[in-house]
Amino acid sequence: MEESIPENQEETLVEGTLNTAEDDEFAEIREHFESGIALTDEETDKVADLAVDYLKKILAFFGETESSIDEYDGDEGELILDVNGGDLAVLIGRHGRTLDALQMVLTSLMSSRIKFYYPIVVDIESYKTRRKKKLEAIALSAAERACKQGRVALAPMNAYERRIVHMTLLDNESVATHSEGEDPNRRVVVTAVK
Repeated sequence: MEESIPENQEETLVEGTLNTAEDDEFAEIREHFESGIALTDEETDKVADLAVDYLKKILAFFGETESSIDEYDGDEGELILDVNGGDLAVLIGRHGRTLDALQMVLTSLMSSRIKFYYPIVVDIESYKTRRKKKLEAIALSAAERACKQGRVALAPMNAYERRIVHMTLLDNESVATHSEGEDPNRRVVVTAVK
């Protein structure tokens, strides 16, 4: 028995999957983004609205229905969604691992729906902002110690956190940084430049 599709939907068969006109509502946005054309405010809002909607649905699984979500643009063009209110500590998890997983789920849902990767950062009560400041301080302290000791290996970090350390010390000509090890034990090593 064949399933019928409502006649009011346009349909196209692409690579063995059925796409409706609704599925293709992000085609123009995808084309602009992938070709490097700056998205209009309306296009950015459309992506942000979908991301917020998905995030609210995910939060509802955790019983968080009263939380507010602030959205704003990050320094590198990413969409930042900062969740506030309620009992959200459980969503951060140890060292932000649950938060990282939440972000990965949201990013996967978004990529599947809009058919391209759009950078989205999920934050809970500005945890990542506070963590970034702390990592920058750790990086600067490690640079000072490396200048005295020659080499300093930091604690294991995820890729996002390692990148913050590398970027913080990028313009510091007295030290060099690199990562060593395999995830989840990959760490940044700060070495004095002679």
